[in-house]
Amino acid sequence: MSEAQQIVSRMWNYCHLLRDEGLSYLEYIEQLTYLLFLKMAHEKTLPPYSRSSLVPAGCDWPSLLARDGDELEAHYRHVLETLSRSGGTLGVIFRKAQNKIQNPALLRRLVADLIDKEQWTSLDADVKGDAYEGLLEKNAEDTRSGAGQYFTPRALIRAIVEVMRPAPRQTVMDPACGTGGFLLAAYEYISRNHRLDRRQKEFLRSEALRGVEIVESAARLCAMNLLLHGIGEQVCPVARDDSLARKPSVFYDLVLTNPPFGKKSSLTFVNGEGEEGRDNLAVVRDDFWASTSNKQLNFLQHVKSLLKIHGRAAIVVPDNVLFEGGAGETVRRKLLHGCEVHTLLRLPTGIFYAQGVKANVLFFDRKPARETPWTQTLWIYDLRTNQHFTLKTTPLRRSDLDDFVACYNPQNRHDRKETERFRLFACEDLLRRDKASLDIFWLKDESLADSASLPEPQVIAAEIAEDLQAALDQFAQIAADLKA
Repeated sequence: MSEAQQIVSRMWNYCHLLRDEGLSYLEYIEQLTYLLFLKMAHEKTLPPYSRSSLVPAGCDWPSLLARDGDELEAHYRHVLETLSRSGGTLGVIFRKAQNKIQNPALLRRLVADLIDKEQWTSLDADVKGDAYEGLLEKNAEDTRSGAGQYFTPRALIRAIVEVMRPAPRQTVMDPACGTGGFLLAAYEYISRNHRLDRRQKEFLRSEALRGVEIVESAARLCAMNLLLHGIGEQVCPVARDDSLARKPSVFYDLVLTNPPFGKKSSLTFVNGEGEEGRDNLAVVRDDFWASTSNKQLNFLQHVKSLLKIHGRAAIVVPDNVLFEGGAGETVRRKLLHGCEVHTLLRLPTGIFYAQGVKANVLFFDRKPARETPWTQTLWIYDLRTNQHFTLKTTPLRRSDLDDFVACYNPQNRHDRKETERFRLFACEDLLRRDKASLDIFWLKDESLADSASLPEPQVIAAEIAEDLQAALDQFAQIAADLKA
């Protein structure tokens, strides 16, 4: 068992104790985040670092370690309340922080036995970072908590980053960063594939990576995840904000993102009769091609706006972005004209923690304005037809994406060859399709033709459950819209 696995195992054993006290996985990881941050901030004040403390006096780690029993629990609540009013990194980590550990004896064990016994800053960043990532993945597996929606499969993230090939001195943005998977993968790719000088290393740790996350708990976990990997010690790279609220003032070389699933933005209100209703909120921005309440279409337009000219993007989008009419058609036609949309990866079902998701990865480059369309051809890779994955029995692995990475040919994407799963489509043909739909398949579904080639019963059951859940979610949305 690796050092990271041993730490995860110890952390998870404590989690089980706290679960008996009524804490959810997410609440446990949040408490762990607060305590880890305080311990590491204290370690930075000691030799050989000898830095001034980020944490105000009286709210630091020694003040917790010196207390026990009810006094410890009361002081911990005071520390969280005080730090929740801070700005900067402290503000992101401790915003609206509350103590969820009501048992003082368990809190003392967590402080003295688990956190204090490790010298976290002396641990290799890969070890402590991998340990925290391990906890986040375990949390994502708890489907009841809904945490999986902030966790993109790491195998998919690594493959996307490998074909995008971020480089030193390039800036990378994720406007829906969740727990920071894309930002971390970009950091690791640059670190491992380039020999960086001192200035490049400092730029990578402090300026290259930026993320925005609207959900406070996810932003907190992301900031801590990056910090444990040595990113953002001086300036927090994560902002807790609504990415769609305004057009960007800073532009980036790369945008890598998996925006939240869920079709429409809406506002809940109570009418004069005391009944709850909902208004769909269309995002209106003068840098958008279309005003719509469809979140994914808005994120797609926002990603284009975030890019520098000749900047590159990879965005995970659900199937409806590829075929929906109205605003969807407008956005697709404008995107094909104003950007070079060069690659589409059709993802298999069963790989996301959110059930019923049929998704794709769209790759495009922003270009300067001109009269003729920038997209000449679109390459589509079908990883969905005749592919069967489930989260538990047959999870997606990085090796499952080897053929896609090879076909993409990141060294020179202009030199590609068609294969059974990888096809080339001319832009003029795409624009002639009904609603300029990009929802294209060509492989024969073997399960429809030959019962002997059907997947295992548990795989079929999982796929049926996903489809039913997706249908239920859509009907619930329709019902809510009709009620409004």
